[in-house]
Amino acid sequence: MWQEVTAIRAQKHQPNRVNIFLDGSFAFSLGAEVVAKAGLKEGDRLSPSQVETLAGADLEQRCYMAALGYLGYRARSSWELRDRLSRRGFGAAVIDRVLSKLAGQGLVDDESFARYWLENRESFSPRSRLMLKRELRGKGVAEEIVAEVLAGVDEEASALRAARRRIRAWPAMEYREFRRRLGAYLRRRGFGFELVNNTVNRLWAERALSLTPQGERHGN
Repeated sequence: MWQEVTAIRAQKHQPNRVNIFLDGSFAFSLGAEVVAKAGLKEGDRLSPSQVETLAGADLEQRCYMAALGYLGYRARSSWELRDRLSRRGFGAAVIDRVLSKLAGQGLVDDESFARYWLENRESFSPRSRLMLKRELRGKGVAEEIVAEVLAGVDEEASALRAARRRIRAWPAMEYREFRRRLGAYLRRRGFGFELVNNTVNRLWAERALSLTPQGERHGN
């Protein structure tokens, strides 16, 4: 049964969406972009299959815009996006199409995401290779991508960066307390026993040297 488009009206609170009236009655709403792409206008006659096609295009557009919203906060793995879009009620088929579109636009790429994640951690919250691996695997990044991205991680340098940032504002304290606090902090970031000990001892020595008057350092 064919129906005539008798009105296309922008919604008051969502100007990017329009209400479609068929044969004088409200039928459904569509995104303005979907309407523009379809060239839909008043006076057009639509078959049931055309209505279904428009509804499908609108669903995909809404899914795509939701994905862009998530990506606006930070980079995401494809698994993260799939999970969030699924929670929003989008079906697997439309999510597949949207992820494929985003990948084609270079907006979703798990290797790029993994490198972004590593750089962010290294800059702001260094941690062990094992912990980074767990985080990336938890975000659905494939094992081979994780292995490639983490291959160049220097755990000793990461532990030192994490430790130096941590102790920057610490007051003077005895070695035992320094070792307890810094050791616990580094272990929480996944660093191993030997590396933790070496890092603690190195920074304790640096700290002691920095607190020694310059004259005493040179034997004056």
